[in-house]
Amino acid sequence: MPNFPQEDYPNSITAPKTDLLKSLAPALNHLSIKKAALTFRAINHPLRQDMIKLIDSKGHVTVTDLFVEMRLEQSVASQHLAILRRAGIVKPERDGKFVYYKLNVEKIQLLNQLITDLLN
Repeated sequence: MPNFPQEDYPNSITAPKTDLLKSLAPALNHLSIKKAALTFRAINHPLRQDMIKLIDSKGHVTVTDLFVEMRLEQSVASQHLAILRRAGIVKPERDGKFVYYKLNVEKIQLLNQLITDLLN
């Protein structure tokens, strides 16, 4: 195929001069998207939303508090709490032999702002 100057073909598609994703959205990579999805999946469950509300109302709770108050099996409460912990929604704090879980307010504020921005 002959190599004609670009001016001869004004309607042809040209390659972008820069990689727009790297310059405009550097956080859009596989690992960061996977982490964001983990966080949204963690809060997108009715039981975990109830756990978040309970922790918020009490300030901090133990696993025992959760399964007694919510009438759950201990293993179910622990599994859902682990999901919230891995997503950074709750933070553990050790006090002697007890581990208390409280909300990670900074993370929740960031999520709230992100959701607000996405919906507008």
